[in-house]
Amino acid sequence: MPRVACAFWLSAPGQGEIRTVPLPEPAADEVLVRTICSGVSRGTETLVFRGGVPESQHTVMRAPFQEGTFPAPVKYGYLNVGVVEEGPHDLLGRTVFSLYPHQTHFVVPVSAVTPVPDSVPAARAVLAGTVETAVNALWDAAPLVGDRIAVVGAGMVGCSVAAVLARFPGVRVQLVDADPARAATARALGVDFALPADALGDCDLVVHASATEQGLARSLELLVPEGTVIELSWYGDRQVSLPLGEAFHSRRLVVRSSQVGTVSPARPRRTYADRLALALDLLADPAFDALITGESAFEDLPRVLPELASGDLPALCHRIRYGPADDG
Repeated sequence: MPRVACAFWLSAPGQGEIRTVPLPEPAADEVLVRTICSGVSRGTETLVFRGGVPESQHTVMRAPFQEGTFPAPVKYGYLNVGVVEEGPHDLLGRTVFSLYPHQTHFVVPVSAVTPVPDSVPAARAVLAGTVETAVNALWDAAPLVGDRIAVVGAGMVGCSVAAVLARFPGVRVQLVDADPARAATARALGVDFALPADALGDCDLVVHASATEQGLARSLELLVPEGTVIELSWYGDRQVSLPLGEAFHSRRLVVRSSQVGTVSPARPRRTYADRLALALDLLADPAFDALITGESAFEDLPRVLPELASGDLPALCHRIRYGPADDG
């Protein structure tokens, strides 16, 4: 077993590199994990890549196993699936998910890894962190049977929310995005699709995840009186204008934030581990494969991340492969 590993670091905003890092011996309460695959979301991670984390959010936005500080140099990431190669007997050889950055091998506490159910392929389990965000958002939103719901923004988070909502009985769910190509993703997830101008109104609930002013304004327009927008977008260092004039007050509309950093107060008895375990159970559904829209080798990350950040390489979740293509 190597006592060094290779890790992806953001060396400067917009520029990354592969570095060799020391690999410590695991203690009795730790595991050594060999990474099978990791994931890049075009939302938060590409914003970090371009150096867009506001100084006021440097502490809040730290990933659990981040090294370095924003804007750079920093080792950042949070979608990792690997195999336990050293550690307690009951975990040896198990496929596990963890919130670890892009790195070939790493050592973490046993409590930082969650076994992936046998019903979930490792290549799909890389979505667990994003589906966990969707679970938390829906705990916050508390949709009811028969609700009319729009999800505005068919990125990785929005699609994850729509995929979970597709399981709710009796709800009308529509995924709304300015890109007509997202219609195919919506079909794969089992929900309707509409361009913003064609979206169905009279919504009891709108989940907004487009990270655009236009998307948030359209979300408010789609609500019934006293309806609620759950705001999942994170805008980083961008200023956002919100139309709070016109009929916002007379219709008694609500805008509520949701953020995965804390477990929803609507579920006070649930833990982070409970939430992640639920997300992994949901990933037994092969419909979630529609959210993985590309794959590259780990050694290509310094070239791939700039293309993802610029949009030259379109993606929802872009999977990073470690080792042979058929591993995991």
